[in-house]
Amino acid sequence: MEDVKDKIKRLREELHQHNYNYYVLSAPVISDFDFDMKMKELQELENTYPEFYDPNSPTQRVGSDLNKRFAQVVHRYPMLSLANTYSEGEINDFYERVKKGLNEKFEIVCELKYDGTSISLTYKNGELVQAVTRGDGIQGDDVTDNVRTIRSIPLKLHGKGYPDEFEIRGEILMPWTVFDALNKEREEQEEPLFANPRNAAAGTLKLLNPSTVATRKLDAYFYYLPGGNLPTDKHYENLLKAREWGFKIPYTTKKCSSLEEIYEYINYWNVERKNLPIATDGIVLKVNSLLQQKNLGFTAKCPRWAISYKFQAEQAVTTLRSVSYQVGRTGTITPVANLDPVQLSGSMVKRATLHNADIMEGLDLHIGDRVFVEKGGEIIPKIVKVDAGIADRGEKVEFIKNCPECGTPLIRSEGEAAHYCPNETGCAPQIKGKIEHFVSRRAMDIDGMGPETVDLLFRLNILKDASDLYQLQWQELARLERLGEKSAKNIVAEVEKSKQVPFERVLFALGIRYVGETVAKRIAKNLKNIDAVRNTSEEELTGIDEVGSRIAQSLKNYFSKDYNTILIEKLKTAGLQFSLDESILAEQTNKLQGLTIVISGTFTKHSRDEYKALIEQHGGKSSGAVSKKTGLLIAGENMGPAKLEKARAFGIKMINEDEFLEMIR
Repeated sequence: MEDVKDKIKRLREELHQHNYNYYVLSAPVISDFDFDMKMKELQELENTYPEFYDPNSPTQRVGSDLNKRFAQVVHRYPMLSLANTYSEGEINDFYERVKKGLNEKFEIVCELKYDGTSISLTYKNGELVQAVTRGDGIQGDDVTDNVRTIRSIPLKLHGKGYPDEFEIRGEILMPWTVFDALNKEREEQEEPLFANPRNAAAGTLKLLNPSTVATRKLDAYFYYLPGGNLPTDKHYENLLKAREWGFKIPYTTKKCSSLEEIYEYINYWNVERKNLPIATDGIVLKVNSLLQQKNLGFTAKCPRWAISYKFQAEQAVTTLRSVSYQVGRTGTITPVANLDPVQLSGSMVKRATLHNADIMEGLDLHIGDRVFVEKGGEIIPKIVKVDAGIADRGEKVEFIKNCPECGTPLIRSEGEAAHYCPNETGCAPQIKGKIEHFVSRRAMDIDGMGPETVDLLFRLNILKDASDLYQLQWQELARLERLGEKSAKNIVAEVEKSKQVPFERVLFALGIRYVGETVAKRIAKNLKNIDAVRNTSEEELTGIDEVGSRIAQSLKNYFSKDYNTILIEKLKTAGLQFSLDESILAEQTNKLQGLTIVISGTFTKHSRDEYKALIEQHGGKSSGAVSKKTGLLIAGENMGPAKLEKARAFGIKMINEDEFLEMIR
């Protein structure tokens, strides 16, 4: 019995973490199928052993994407999730349950399940008044300002016959073309890529700046009107009315009267969905009659009148022709498989990532192998296995030992998966990559200096490193191909404007390995100027929140090289900002000096990230774990029991958010 209890506990912990990865971080680490299988296993154990019931079990709630930076709104009608199925047999079981539950004729509406982020819109007198995310199903984030930027969502309704006030629900989506362009931009900056359009849409919808949301070109499809006071008592007919009012109602929706029609729909769209401009991952089946829906009712988590069928991840078989190697701006070497072109998930695939030497070795690749390529929502296709049935195989693929661009022997640091080229000053892709990173929007934001222009100026020996940007003359640029006087003057003006970019972004722009935007901000706020960053010991650096030993070592390694310190001196002379702005410094105090503070729970006045920033602003250190060194714990609602128990055991003082804000007032 103890083994069962431990297994239930472990499954709950895993599912809680996966819920957090999916809904909060928008960074899932397992497939939907694997998640559903774990949930199903937990449900079966809980049903068999009801003595281990827990009201906070993942089976008792809908996963949450709540974000405390937005106002919270309680849903008038809860946004419940649907039970998932993966076989025609389970579809048959659902159909038979509905048939038995109603004991009368019924229709099933089949809809494509769009792979985006759920939204609920409220309209009053024909105008959009509120947009709320699904959240935890009971309440969600008010993202009205962001949703107003989505052009396919009507701000004012068309036609007539709509209720004075009603809700409509649908999915915010990022089209494949927009998604590919966004990831291409992120790849050029060597930033983490979005795993799929769903994550990209969810992350975009929770951005704080609506103008940035507008540039992402999101789309929205609608599929459900909850509540009463609707035009008809049929789900499908209400959707047709909503289309007349200006909503984007998919034409792929179909009303079916038999299991055979449902199976035909599934089989058709399992193939045809690959030609759609947006991502789909299944089909939703709903009883059409609202009265019949009401009679069937709900379980604790799902409606009994609806179910979703999930498509299996798509695979294709093709031939491996060669392996090439890309060099990133930090020297990281990425192997890429070059394949015979094959159609996969709506696009022609010619290349697939191989990630690193270990994964290549695990696949045991040979030139000419027949390989299985899978997309299944992933951004970049990947090879999942090799056809083992081929007896006569070609040359085995071995990871290279020298840089493909400059010939320098590659290095692989202990504990790391990637190989990299150490020739930072003589390897062309690294030099150009560092300049491209330096001028990018999130760094120095020098408009007009795209990869083509950087490449041109590098080939002409005009740009050898980022400091050369500040020596550019428009007269010289105007004589070059593809530029001209207007473009040349714009570039020089943008370079001059970049001298006002704040220190934390300049630090990020330097392109120090592992120092991303967030880490650069943390370091800048703690150390205040570039000389302090250079002279701070590795041990002291790791005392800064989010700076681990790997980042600290990278910083010390960067400043140990003469060519980097010379670059910084050149940039200083050019007039760049290498210390925090005086206004930011004026807001900093020592009220929390020497205190290590842990934040736990949920808060209403500020987000956890904002509280971390306040702690650092006032001289304290934010930590994620309770220990004997913890000086204070800020306790919010639903605080973790383990942290609470530890804090009490160590005698740590606990305060609420009001008391903390009073401390730093």
